[in-house]
Amino acid sequence: MKELFKDLKIIELAGVLAGPSAGLFFSELGAKVIKIENSQTNGDVTRSWKSKTEDPKNAYSAYYWSINAGKESKLLDLTKEKELKILYDLIKDADILITNYKKGDDVKLKVDYERITKIKQDIIYASINGFGSDSNRTAYDLILQAESGFMFMNGEPNSKPTKMPVALIDLMAGHQLKEAILIALLKKYKTKQGSKITVSLFDSAVASLANQATNWLIANQLPKATGSLHPNIAPYGELFETKDGQLITFAIGSNKEFTKLCETINYSGLAKEKQFSNNQNRITNRQALYSILYNYIKPFLFKDLYRLCIENSVPIGKVRNLKEVFELEEANRLLTKTLINGQNITSVKSAIFEID
Repeated sequence: MKELFKDLKIIELAGVLAGPSAGLFFSELGAKVIKIENSQTNGDVTRSWKSKTEDPKNAYSAYYWSINAGKESKLLDLTKEKELKILYDLIKDADILITNYKKGDDVKLKVDYERITKIKQDIIYASINGFGSDSNRTAYDLILQAESGFMFMNGEPNSKPTKMPVALIDLMAGHQLKEAILIALLKKYKTKQGSKITVSLFDSAVASLANQATNWLIANQLPKATGSLHPNIAPYGELFETKDGQLITFAIGSNKEFTKLCETINYSGLAKEKQFSNNQNRITNRQALYSILYNYIKPFLFKDLYRLCIENSVPIGKVRNLKEVFELEEANRLLTKTLINGQNITSVKSAIFEID
């Protein structure tokens, strides 16, 4: 796949996570990605987003490397004509320009679509913003999680709204941007014409509400915080504890899987009881079902129950911390190392698919 994109040149005028995630994707697939950072602010703001365990003297943070490893970085002050010309020269033979400016900032910095197409007529100009092209609101992932309903639905019952632990709105918008760029590349391949792409974080968030949106729009059920529980499936998301104190959960999406679970925990008759005989009944009697399952699961050692569930095709998951996650062979396949200033930077791949 790297051969396919080795001649692709991308200029990234985007910071933080959403826009740079698209640049990272193409970089991992062999494209040359040049990240332009503001020299007047010491580069991308995420350089300073260091956790308490990081060296404060280091010029980069772990957060920065999560999304920028493999790119070429240039510090420029675009308010200076000489340095703006450096950018323009880079754009002359570029294929894609990624930006994430608020309304009017692109014009002020002389990097708006109309001006850039005079430099490179067939460029793919990919712009990502917070609340649409006509909004000048500053948009961080947290704000989008709040405004789009995710925080309202997230958390335990009767708890305060809770943000998700990673910037998933940024990442989902980044995926939308990647998809749009790939479509624009196909268009360019067929027509030799460039494109202007606009992706909104808010639109991406609302579009990602999926069944939670239709639960309201069609079923008139207002989604609210239910912890890990699924509003349409049971048992799904309940936490159970094994004899040796390990936390596990199940994703039982069909009657067949529920029957298999009951057989695995030595209570096959449970699946035949009327109040649990189908998914809607299990949703209605969710708490009673949880109590029964909890008591039957508690006597099992984790390793024994985990093995039996996998053998019987029962969807089971252990609640793992990140140390445990990266001890898994499956997770280690996703790790990549980049040599930067003599130091190996370990991060997780963005392009994780395989195409033969």
